[in-house]
Formats: sequence, C-alpha cells, structure tokens
Amino acid sequence: MTEISQTIQLPNQASAIALAGIGEANLKLLSRHTGVKLVLRGQDLLISGQEKPVQRCAKVVDSLKNIWSEAKTISQPDILTAFQAIDTGRVDELQDLQKNVLARTRRGELIRAKTFRQRKYIKAIQTHDITFCVGPAGTGKTFLAAVLAVKALLNDEYDRLILTRPAVEAGEKLGFLPGDLQQKVNPFLRPLYDALYEFIDPEKIPELMERGKIEVAPLAYMRGRTLSNAFAIVDEAQNTTPAQLKMVLTRLGFGSKMVVTGDITQTDLPLNSRSGLEAGMKILKSVEGIAFCQLSQADVVRHPLVQRIVAAYEQFES
Repeated sequence: MTEISQTIQLPNQASAIALAGIGEANLKLLSRHTGVKLVLRGQDLLISGQEKPVQRCAKVVDSLKNIWSEAKTISQPDILTAFQAIDTGRVDELQDLQKNVLARTRRGELIRAKTFRQRKYIKAIQTHDITFCVGPAGTGKTFLAAVLAVKALLNDEYDRLILTRPAVEAGEKLGFLPGDLQQKVNPFLRPLYDALYEFIDPEKIPELMERGKIEVAPLAYMRGRTLSNAFAIVDEAQNTTPAQLKMVLTRLGFGSKMVVTGDITQTDLPLNSRSGLEAGMKILKSVEGIAFCQLSQADVVRHPLVQRIVAAYEQFES
C-alpha cells in the first residue's frame, strides 16, 4: 500500500511543545494508537504512514487545537478522549468539553473535565442533591467534587463546605500515631486539604475553618448532625460500614448537596466486612434524585504510570 505524508503547521514553538508533551510523550502515544510516524521539526509536525491512519491522526491533532493553540498542557486523557470522539462522531461534544473551564487554581492552571465520563460526573453533581462516584485512584473523583464545592462556596451558593472521610487505617493503627485526636486523624484528611490548597490561600483556610465555612473532619464527627445549606464530600467511602454510610447520607438537610466517592477495589476494612459504599449503591440504585457515576482507568489524570498500574492490577485480579 502507498504511504503518504501530511504536514501540520503549528502557530509557534510553545504550541509545538504543548502538543508534543514532555519527552514527546504525546507524539509517541499518537504513534502507538495509529501506527503512523510523527516527526516534529520546529513548528511543523510531519505525519507519515498509510493513508487512513495518517488522516485519523491528523483529525485527532486538529481536534486538540483548542488546547495546543493556546500552549496549554495536553494530557494523555485529552488524547484518548479525542480518539474516542473521532471514532464515535462526538467531535462537537469534545469541543464543548475542551472549552468548558470549571475553575482556575491559585497558580493559574485551568481546571476542566478531560474525559467524557468526567464531564458526565460533573453534570451529575450540578443537577443532583446526592451523587455517588466510584473509580480507581487518579480519576479525579475527589478533586473535581472539591473544585465544584469550593467554587460554590466562594460564590455564596452554600454556607459551608464539609469534607469528611472515615479514619480507617491502611496498615497503621491510630493509637500508635502521635498527638491528640485531631492530629491523629489529620493524615487521613490530608488529600482533602490538598484539594483546598489548590484554590484557597493556605493562610486563609484556618480563618474559614474557625468561622465554620470549611470543616474537614473524620466521619464519626457527622453523627447526630443535620447538614443544612452545605456542600458535603464523603471521600474514601469504600471504607465505611453500611451503618456509617447510612448515617452520613441521612445527615443531608435542606439546601444541601452531597458527593460520595470511593474505590470499591481498595477497601481497608477488616476481612469479611462489607463495604458501605458497595452496599449503598445496590440499595439506593432505584432512588430518584441520586446519581451514580463510574470512572475507569481511562479517566486517570495523574502520571501515565498510574493508569498502567491500575490496568495491571485489574488484569491480575480479574
């Protein structure tokens, strides 16, 4: 079969760097998925190979123009979502996904959904009072919920932001950790603090916590309360018991929203204990007003190795 070549001229060096990725990782990914050869010469991207694969690769590159034309970082999920859009006729949806910015971090980084499933998850949170989301590490379950929660809090849509997770140990005992109860549970709450730091000056967070605008606490602190006019995020819910999850779900008050996240493959509960997250999703699957979202390894937005690690474990455990 006859080989062809096609050249795509990029507007500037910054765009070329954004498209290529670190160590040309993006070009290598494009090559693996199409079988074409890609060579970047200055601001010119040369694509060569069989006609259909070259055309497919060129379409994917063009579909990412909204990102690389502004020299923004292109991630592996961006590219894989572009392939999915091209192959399923969802290019218009892809353009909307790329342009729909959720928020901007303190460093100026733009936050948006990078996959169609993440986009579905975001819409579910925006349109439901309770949303469940399960998926492996690195898929943005907690981070995207925190983005929406902080944005809503800063826009005065809710009076309080509540971040909670069960203090279940993964190989350590709380009793062996130094300090008082709050100091003991802080390590378990650190991922929630990390999400806050992306959008709020760390120096302002203690003030907001003192005023009751932000609360980061272990799940046990939720018992006996009513969470009104609050945006609550229940993280690592796979480590709740069925009774614990029922308890926190029934804390929901008027004018409130709750997002429950977890990875049912990473339970740290004692052997033979049933996960509240798994049980809750089965019990509540037909309840009107509750959304359920499933993210997968294709939605991993951390280091590319994380996606491969998740895939390897899924294959081993299947």
